[in-house]
Amino acid sequence: MEDAARSSPDMSFLQDPGFFTMGTWSIGVGAVGAAAVALLLANTDMFLSKPRKAALEYLEDIDLKTLEKEPRTFKAKELWEKNGAVIMAVRRPGCFLCRAEAADLMSLKPRLDELGVPLYAVVKEQVKREVEDFRPYFKGEIFLDEKKKFYGPERRKMMLMGLIRLGVWYNSFRAWNGGFSGNLEGEGFILGGVFVIGPGKQGILLEHREKEFGDRVNPLSVLEAVKKIKPQTPASGKS
Repeated sequence: MEDAARSSPDMSFLQDPGFFTMGTWSIGVGAVGAAAVALLLANTDMFLSKPRKAALEYLEDIDLKTLEKEPRTFKAKELWEKNGAVIMAVRRPGCFLCRAEAADLMSLKPRLDELGVPLYAVVKEQVKREVEDFRPYFKGEIFLDEKKKFYGPERRKMMLMGLIRLGVWYNSFRAWNGGFSGNLEGEGFILGGVFVIGPGKQGILLEHREKEFGDRVNPLSVLEAVKKIKPQTPASGKS
């Protein structure tokens, strides 16, 4: 019996409250460390999907619809074939971040009008009054891209990771501080972008793809790209 008692492990440490305190503390430190690593990784671009550049031929063939009672379907190239165009692919009209970017682009409207370059937007769906409620922020023409081609060639999504990215929080604070508000209506995970496209076959002069929610295009970059647009002449149009 003495030998059996000697060979049995000493479990008295289980009765020590300090053991459980130390164990709980270790688990807590481990959890905090794991959360810190996850937060760090989420705020790098390592896990962001890389956009594939859109070819002019791809954009030209996109079907768009007008938002009239009797909609007309047409090829997207009509938007830029004569004078070029600036086009915003709106992630979600009800999003206050998208409304802030639209207002940024609208600040360029007087200069774009001087240069004869139109400003358009495309949306991927019509939900309730979302498009109508977006018009105060974007006064250019808006068209429907039902197949979401302007969000391709490969659609990129940002899901819940966007909630822990510091850039998204900064973008949100900036928009909120600018007086913008919104709602949660409609699909908002497929990322949008902004294009500057020259007339005819001049091509895509600027292609800005959102890397995260609220990643606005630099208005000065848009203006610089617009200045590169070469006016379409009858001779160049025939060629």
